[in-house]
Amino acid sequence: MLLKDILYKVSLEAVAGSTDLEISTITFDSRKVVPGTLFVAIPGTQVDGHDFIPKAIELGATAILCERLPETLQEGVTYIQSKDASRAMGFAASNFYGQPSSKLKLVGVTGTNGKTTTVTLLFRLFRALGHRCGLISTVQNQVEDEIIPSTHTTPDSLTLNALLADMLNKGCTHVFMEVSSHAVVQQRIAGVQFAGGIFTNITHDHLDFHKTFDAYIKAKKGFFDQLPKTAFALVNADDPRGRIMVQNTVARRETYSLETGASFKGKLLADSIYGLEMEVDSRQVHFQLIGNFNAYNLLGVYGAAVLMDEDPAEVLTELSALQPPPGRFEQVISPEHIVGIVDYAHTPDALKNVLETIAELRQGNEQIITVVGCGGNRDATKRPEMARIACQFSDHVILTSDNPRNEEPEAILEDMKKGVPNDTPAEVTVLVDRREAIARAVSLAQSKDVILVAGKGHETYQDVKGVKNHFDDREELRAAFQKG
Repeated sequence: MLLKDILYKVSLEAVAGSTDLEISTITFDSRKVVPGTLFVAIPGTQVDGHDFIPKAIELGATAILCERLPETLQEGVTYIQSKDASRAMGFAASNFYGQPSSKLKLVGVTGTNGKTTTVTLLFRLFRALGHRCGLISTVQNQVEDEIIPSTHTTPDSLTLNALLADMLNKGCTHVFMEVSSHAVVQQRIAGVQFAGGIFTNITHDHLDFHKTFDAYIKAKKGFFDQLPKTAFALVNADDPRGRIMVQNTVARRETYSLETGASFKGKLLADSIYGLEMEVDSRQVHFQLIGNFNAYNLLGVYGAAVLMDEDPAEVLTELSALQPPPGRFEQVISPEHIVGIVDYAHTPDALKNVLETIAELRQGNEQIITVVGCGGNRDATKRPEMARIACQFSDHVILTSDNPRNEEPEAILEDMKKGVPNDTPAEVTVLVDRREAIARAVSLAQSKDVILVAGKGHETYQDVKGVKNHFDDREELRAAFQKG
């Protein structure tokens, strides 16, 4: 593709050299440069891409997109200057791959909790409704039945547009993707055209990256600010910040709610271990998902489907048959009828939602035993709060490792222990080894007790000092149940 076509709608400060040259590929990683490459120099937190411009040219890059022009410009190389190289790369990537998002019905979902469940339900629902679909999520990316491993909640703009182009080429008409706050700030969705956006909720998270809660809210809001007039913006009206999300959007504003008037109104009639009974827009429906938080997820999915011109009755029929995604309130039952629940809850609000649901489902004096940890190199302010919430709703709490990453697990647990109330009635144990912690929980449980293993959900690894060791909470729970 010609460079001048790749630069369509890219905001430029200066151009030195010809744009009438053929570009074979685009990359921001100098190690991937081949002859004919457009190399994008992005300033990063660890390294600055501008430092690698000479290496990129040496390897054959014929065009450089950057924020700062080098002092010496090499003959035969075209230099393009932009104020924001990451944003410019987003538009360039979209153009290079044929603007795939404009030819798809692409729906983005953002919020602190519920993103993965919502996009997975949308993906499964629209497939059941007869559409060919793509999925971009924390758990995995998927093109119909083909599973593609996922490394980020929202991929970088080059990977994202390549993925969307692949989905389009394979006949997909609808794509559902998680949109993280990091992705908005880092311009990973720049140049991407959405047919709709959904806001689930917002609570404290990722303050290690955003620094303040206001900055985190602004990042989420930034997604809706980018939506076009042709899109819908569907927000949870029961979240106090739902309406803030759409203050400046030009998209069509819609709401869903369990508590107030909204475009899509639901009422929770019953919640049990066997599922939810809800009234949705005056229709009574049984769903296989459990918990008040899933009532919101289902309502958001329903609203989005109706806004995309699907028949309401058919949508509810298909939704009622869907199972929860992996690691989202996933049940593992022992031969002794101990109920194990594995959930990705890794924020205070998510943990509270899951434990409140378990408490509401309890029919007698069953114990609630919670195994929980916090990830390393992430927002440390939530650690004591996670422990406090676990103690508030549990009979036994076992604090343990999550993904310690480059932190010492003992240091993370010391932070968590600060949140254990002095007068807590819960029995609290600290075990660094997560496998041992799960086994201890099983040893404490009796028939009909509930064990919640929180924090990792679908993950099949434990990240320790940069090494991802195989570890699956579901496997560990089953193994502990078998040992008795």
